[in-house]
Amino acid sequence: MSEPTRIAAPDGVAPAAQYAHVVMGTGRFVAVSGQVALDEDGELVGEGDPAAQARQVFENLRRCLTAAGATFDDVVKLTYFVTDTAYLPAIRSARAEHIPDDRLPASSAVQVTALVRPEFLLEIEAFAVLGE
Repeated sequence: MSEPTRIAAPDGVAPAAQYAHVVMGTGRFVAVSGQVALDEDGELVGEGDPAAQARQVFENLRRCLTAAGATFDDVVKLTYFVTDTAYLPAIRSARAEHIPDDRLPASSAVQVTALVRPEFLLEIEAFAVLGE
């Protein structure tokens, strides 16, 4: 399985946070819908706690990736939807439990006024590429 290639734009501004400018891959594309902090029983994890919610969201992403035959090593893009950008350090901490700094995907963070349910503080979607 070929690994995604991470590229820093040579004449671009260095990333302000931990992400890759460009990630290229060949093979099958996997799109994981935005995941929220619900456990396997559909119960909210971490009401009012962005760190607990982020850990649950990354666990849900891991489960989805596994179901598709993928791992976090195959992830080329993450998109974070947060109701407050102050939650980004908690998200980065949860992400570090699954993705080492040398394998960071491209990423975007968007602050939104609300998610589908008011108790959700964040939602994360992922895109992965499986080798040919």
